[in-house]
Amino acid sequence: MTARTTRRSKAAQSRIAAVGAIAVAGALILTGCGDQTDKSSDTGSSDTSSSSAPLAGKLPADIKKAGVIKVGSDIAYPPVEYMESGKAVGIDPDIADALGKQLGVKFEFQNGKFDQLIVGLQSKRFNAVMSAMSDTKDRQNGIDSDTGKKAGNGIDFVDYFTAGTSILVQKGNPKGIQSLDDLCGKVVALQKGTTSEGIAKAQSTKCTKDGKKAITLQTFDTDPEALLRLKQGASVADLNDFPVAAYNAKTSGGGKDFEVVGDQIEAGPYGIGVSKESTQLRDALQAAMTAIIENGDYAKILEKWNVKDGAVTEAKINGGS
Repeated sequence: MTARTTRRSKAAQSRIAAVGAIAVAGALILTGCGDQTDKSSDTGSSDTSSSSAPLAGKLPADIKKAGVIKVGSDIAYPPVEYMESGKAVGIDPDIADALGKQLGVKFEFQNGKFDQLIVGLQSKRFNAVMSAMSDTKDRQNGIDSDTGKKAGNGIDFVDYFTAGTSILVQKGNPKGIQSLDDLCGKVVALQKGTTSEGIAKAQSTKCTKDGKKAITLQTFDTDPEALLRLKQGASVADLNDFPVAAYNAKTSGGGKDFEVVGDQIEAGPYGIGVSKESTQLRDALQAAMTAIIENGDYAKILEKWNVKDGAVTEAKINGGS
């Protein structure tokens, strides 16, 4: 969801992850997992009562009383977050569940379009955003990456993972794509509002400056839609975060649909997004993230999903560039 910069904002950093395939059970479903209705999903049933939570006192009083942190997420970005049997599962929901045990609340994931998550956060529809969203200076400062102009108040991030953007092509790489330069003059499908879109647009500009044809971009609300175009041969590549690209290469069509080519591009942190006014919630999330790093729960989650190379050692606030 290279988003996951929208997985995912525009010209900044994407996501770093395991240097190897993401071996997670289940096959990628190219349709259906990107339901963009306002459904909610409980991320777990473990005891998160404040009486057993060491960091419950750090939360704002209203959230502590409600017992819920409402999280905006584009739940169509496996293995980071996706729907399974009506429930949000993946790396982000597992981390959220661990944070909830520290804070004494449940994280309630609410599905939405990636490029509308920050709007939903700022309109107080969500308390936080957790959707493989890249922590970038533009997002922190409310800058529209396309125009370079101020477009809002910006948001704060608590960083929890690192990843870079990868190029995904059809199995066998029939078009011989090895780098961004090979995309000049070709059709590329990807999710709108993501870091990947920003990278592709910047590369298209470079193509024309180098005397080559621009990239023809096809953008979609969800990454599975872009993957379907690639699978059908209507595009030569999809750009998305490395853990997502590796997962798709591993699982789609039993590993016969796609492959990852080239090196990761512009590695940077994912962050849990909160509004600039929510400093107490931000600091509570940072404290909880620090706690699960120190107690080993974080490492166990990343090992479960085979993405331990994307681990952070410190829960920085606004560590993206």
